[in-house]
Amino acid sequence: MQAAFERSGLLRWRRWLVAGARGRTLEVGSGTGRNLRLYPPGVRVVAVDPAPQNLAVARRRAPRALLVRARAEALPFRAGAFETVVSGLVFCSIPEPPKGLAEIRRVLGPKGALRMLEHVRSTSPIWSRVQDAIQPAWTLVAGGCHPNRDTERAVEEAGFRIEEEGRRSRNNMRRFQARPV
Repeated sequence: MQAAFERSGLLRWRRWLVAGARGRTLEVGSGTGRNLRLYPPGVRVVAVDPAPQNLAVARRRAPRALLVRARAEALPFRAGAFETVVSGLVFCSIPEPPKGLAEIRRVLGPKGALRMLEHVRSTSPIWSRVQDAIQPAWTLVAGGCHPNRDTERAVEEAGFRIEEEGRRSRNNMRRFQARPV
């Protein structure tokens, strides 16, 4: 299923996601490490994920990567440690998005960038109602994913400004870069 999503354009969006990373970069919710080989040369990536089984697969995909078991809501890094934070298809399943975003803001340097690729709440009233209706069952069968989260609004409420350059929307998929305000 993931391969079909990759061919339908997800890979192109994931490449955009990591292409803008600069300097010391934190990838939050690295999962099985699909992004790790896509980072540009010179970017120093630290990847975190709470699931040891994901980190084991990521280790096979990127043997030299620095992998840390951690949750977005409790990042084990000093304030301002990163120039870039990358998050791809993660914030739908983080139990406490405001806490995760606060932690990202804490570890991101003052001139740093948060780059996100997420599926989010639809802007269509009909589809957003469908998302609300399926959410309880979907969350149970899809690893904690909440298909109806308004991640862009949550990012702005956490003290970030979303930049228009590079911002794209396709159905319920969004990609954007944000900076601390």
